[in-house]
Formats: sequence, C-alpha cells, structure tokens
Amino acid sequence: MTDFSSVRNKVVIITGAADGLGEAIAQCYAENGMKVIVSDVNMEKGFRVVEQIKSKGGEATFVKADVSKEEEVKEMINFAVKTYGRLDGIVNNAGIAASNRPVHEYSVQEFEKVTDVDLKGVFLGMKYGIEAILKSKSSGGFIINIASLAGLLGNSSMGLYTSSKHGVVGLTKSAALDYAPHNITVNAICPGTFRTSIWGEAPEELVQDYAKMLSPNERLGDPKEVGHLALFLASDLARYISGAAISIDAGSSAGKITPAKWSHPEILD
Repeated sequence: MTDFSSVRNKVVIITGAADGLGEAIAQCYAENGMKVIVSDVNMEKGFRVVEQIKSKGGEATFVKADVSKEEEVKEMINFAVKTYGRLDGIVNNAGIAASNRPVHEYSVQEFEKVTDVDLKGVFLGMKYGIEAILKSKSSGGFIINIASLAGLLGNSSMGLYTSSKHGVVGLTKSAALDYAPHNITVNAICPGTFRTSIWGEAPEELVQDYAKMLSPNERLGDPKEVGHLALFLASDLARYISGAAISIDAGSSAGKITPAKWSHPEILD
C-alpha cells in the first residue's frame, strides 16, 4: 500500500473549505494526520467541517477570511502560524462563478468581482502563504491552486471565469520556477464537472442528463477524487512534480469526442 505518512503533522490552510472540493480536501488531509486550517466566508459551514474532522479524531481549526481582501488573507496566514507555529502548505481553492454571457455583455463590476476572488485571491494566498512557508523552513512545502478545466480550454460565454482560471495556471507555472530552489512545489488541479452543492436541489434525472452531456465517462466526479489527488501532491511522493496543471475531468480536456461505430462491438458481450 502506498505510504502517505510524509504528510503527517504538516500544517495546511485550505480556502473555500466549507463545502465542495475544499471540504473534501480538508477531510482527506485530516484523515491522513495533517493539521488543517479550514478557511471560508461561511462561518456556520466552516465550523461544521471542523467539528466533523474532530469527531473522526482529526485536527482542525477554522478562520474566517475573504480571499479578495489582502488584510484578511494576511490575518488568515498569521492565524495559522500563531496556532501551529509554522505553515507547510496552502490550497487556494476559494472561487466564485460568473453568469454565462458573451464578453461584451459583462460589466466592469462583474469582471472585478470574479477576478478579485478567482485570481487575486489565489495570488494573495500564494504571496503570503509562500512567505510563511519560507520562514517556517518547511522541508516539504507545497502550494496547490484549484484552477479548472476552464483554465486549460476556452469556453463560449464563460470569458471571465475562463480568463481568471487561465491566470491561475499561469501564476502556478511561474511560481513553480521561482521556488523550486527552495523545495516548494507549486501545482494546479484542474477539475471538470463534479457533484457538489452547485447542483442544489436539482432532480437526479437532470443531474444525470448533464453528466452524460459534460463528461466522457457519463458521470460527475466525486469531490473525494480531488481530495486524493491533493493528498498525493502534498506528500513526499510528489516532490518532483511542480509547475503542473493536472486535469481531473474523465478526459474532457483531451479533445472532442467523435462518435464512431465499433467494428467488433461483440467484445463487450
């Protein structure tokens, strides 16, 4: 069995960890012995995640932070260092979506709202997180930025979100080169379509219809799958991986599906 003991006792901040992918990463990290700082703007849900982690024997604390605000990000980092005496990693997961429309119909205010969280928020987390990791002299420092399939491919009517996530990938690649000499890995995870709270109370039939349309393997991703990838990237097993934008999308980013009849379909019988 693969050994993830190298992550034990590492101190990590996860932004946007009150639900969805961030919560799944927090749970996975805590289950493997990491000291998790759950950060989010939603205090009620954030504390719920912390209590769930503690009920399973894990270690976690909560700090409220809006990643678009520099002072709040600085306070978040300082809270982690004050609480645990160090910082080994940060997962910049917090993000918001934008309405779908052509570029010329977006307002400047919409542009600023999306980029302040999805791009500036990642930059601030990296800036102050990396400073703390360097000061901690971590032997296994890591940064994981949650980008998107939209950070790898263009998409009509998604110009704001797509450009922000492309920016996250660019920051990731450049920072990987900046901090390679200091043994800090910097990677991006680019998820496709996952089963999170974004689906709300949508009927299961509708969700399945969208899964068949959006995913090559006709299912939505499980947030735990992103958690497992994030765990690998935080471990010593991945110390030679940096500057990567890793898709986790059932092959959506591989290209376009062209339907074709098999010459020998009986192989499936």
